[in-house]
Amino acid sequence: MKDKVIVVCGPTATGKTALAAELAKRLSSEVISADSMCVYRGFDIGTAKPTEAETKSVKHHLIDVVNGNESFSVADYKRLAQPVLKELIDRGKIPVVCGGTGFYIESLLYDFSYGNAAKNDEIRRKYERFAEERGKDALFALLREKDAESAEKLHKNDVKRVIRALEIFECGEKAKSEYRDRRVLKYDALAVCFDYPREELYRRIDARASAMFENGLVKEVKSLLESGVDETCQAMQGIGYKEVLSCLKGEIGAEDAKKLVMLNSRRYAKRQITFFKRWEFLRRIRPQDEKSAAEEVLKLL
Repeated sequence: MKDKVIVVCGPTATGKTALAAELAKRLSSEVISADSMCVYRGFDIGTAKPTEAETKSVKHHLIDVVNGNESFSVADYKRLAQPVLKELIDRGKIPVVCGGTGFYIESLLYDFSYGNAAKNDEIRRKYERFAEERGKDALFALLREKDAESAEKLHKNDVKRVIRALEIFECGEKAKSEYRDRRVLKYDALAVCFDYPREELYRRIDARASAMFENGLVKEVKSLLESGVDETCQAMQGIGYKEVLSCLKGEIGAEDAKKLVMLNSRRYAKRQITFFKRWEFLRRIRPQDEKSAAEEVLKLL
């Protein structure tokens, strides 16, 4: 019999964090964050990290684990999160995985081989410079030449994953396309997400973006830059941060930056919805407060 795992997922601004904390509290368990931006220290307002009250009442893992200038991959996430999940299960707990980064969650639920693929920061930086100097088209052409099968599965605009495929290839073990991933669940997983109508979801996204600016997102980005975080680093490419950077550099105005955060967040939410709806074990629940939602999830469990 497989061990149980609860996953609280779905698009941004749907109340995942509050529901996960409530579930973990009722199950006397802990939350494992699966958010590609919450791993960075100092990136707080733009990532909508759990509140102090939430982290005090329930232990949260995989938050604030790396500095802003560091790169962080799916492999890094799996390496840190998998032992936490196993330790909770060994203690007789039902882990609550919470986040909107689908690849992070899948790295825990499935036995994907890419989690163990080689990593080389020097090679990665080489291809990052290549992309900056010669452009994404030339970078993608290089991948097509070296690993055509991986190139077929990627888009040239997905520069980060194109670079990762080239990095794996150059490390000399085998091409990324040779890592055959088995989509067999390792756990008895129940994934839940709030089923908001699209119009209401967009309203929530816009409200969150406005709140971030009101709560000091611009000041946070300034502080990060002053502390030595490089504007070209991976973390600064996150939604909210890259738009504010453009504003601080005088490329766009503050109001335009806010509107751009709203637009990019909506686009990201659409991609998240597309990603998660592939899961056969996903259950959509009606929008409601976290206490009522937790009761519904526990009945499903």
